[in-house]
Amino acid sequence: MKKGLVRQWVVVVAVIATIVVNGLANALPLNGQTTGEISDRFQVYFVPAGYVFSIWGLIYLGLAAYAIYQVLPAQRESPRLERIGYLFALSCLANIVWIFLWHYEVFVGTLVAMLALLGLLIAIYLRLGIGRAQVSRAERWLVHLPFSIYLGWITVATIANVTSLLDYLGWDGGGIAPAWWAVIMLVAATDITALVSLTRGDVAYVLVIIWAFMGIAIKHAETALVSITAALLVLVLAVVMVVTAQRKRPVLSMPTEGQPGEKGGGEASGKPSEPPAGAG
Repeated sequence: MKKGLVRQWVVVVAVIATIVVNGLANALPLNGQTTGEISDRFQVYFVPAGYVFSIWGLIYLGLAAYAIYQVLPAQRESPRLERIGYLFALSCLANIVWIFLWHYEVFVGTLVAMLALLGLLIAIYLRLGIGRAQVSRAERWLVHLPFSIYLGWITVATIANVTSLLDYLGWDGGGIAPAWWAVIMLVAATDITALVSLTRGDVAYVLVIIWAFMGIAIKHAETALVSITAALLVLVLAVVMVVTAQRKRPVLSMPTEGQPGEKGGGEASGKPSEPPAGAG
C-alpha cells in the first residue's frame, strides 16, 4: 500500500511542477523570451498558427484529471496505473528540461529532451493498451484520453523540433526546397496517424493531428504547396477515421431458422412445439 501511495503523490507533484514551470516560462518570461517568440525565429513550414498551441491548455487539464483520478484511494493498487506512474514522472521531467533548454537556446539539447518525452509517452500508451484494453468509462476518459491527446501533440512537436533544429544548424535541405520538405514531413505524419487509427481506433490522437494540420494550412496559406497539401491530408485523415469506425462497428446477423426470435419457434412463442403427426 505504501508503494502505491508514493507513486500516486509522485505523479501529483510531477503534474504540478510541469504546469507551473510551463506557465512561468511564458509569464516571467524565462530568459526574457516566451516559447512562441523563440519558435517564430525559425523559417520552417512545419509549425502551425499560434492559436493551435492553445491545445496545451487541454493537455494540462487532461493531465490534472489523470493525476486526481489516480490519487484516489480506490486506484492505489491499480496494476495499470502502477505500470505508468514513474514513466509519467520521467516524462514530466523531460518536458521541464525541454522548456529550460529551449528558452536558453540549447537547441540540440531540446531535440534530445523531446525524443525522450516522445519515447516515454509511447511506452505509456502501449502499457495502457489504449484502443485495445477493456477499461471502465472513468479510466477511458480520465487516463486514456489525456494520453492520446498528449502523444498526438508531441508527435507533431517532435517533427517541428527536428525542422527547427535543422534550420538553426543551417541545413540546406540537401537540394530539396523547404516547401517540399514540409510536404514530406506532412505525409510522414499522416502515415503514422493512419497507422494509429487503423490499429488502435484512437479518434482523439487523429483529431490532434488534424488540428495541427489545419493550423499549418492556415499559417502558410501564401505557400500553396504546403497549405493545399496540409488541407488535403486533413481530408485523408477524416476518411481514415470513417473507415476505422466502420471496421469497429459490430455486424448484426439476422436470426436463422430455429434460432430464438423466429416466428413459429417454440422458444420464441413461449409454447412447446407440437410434435409431428404420428410421433409417439
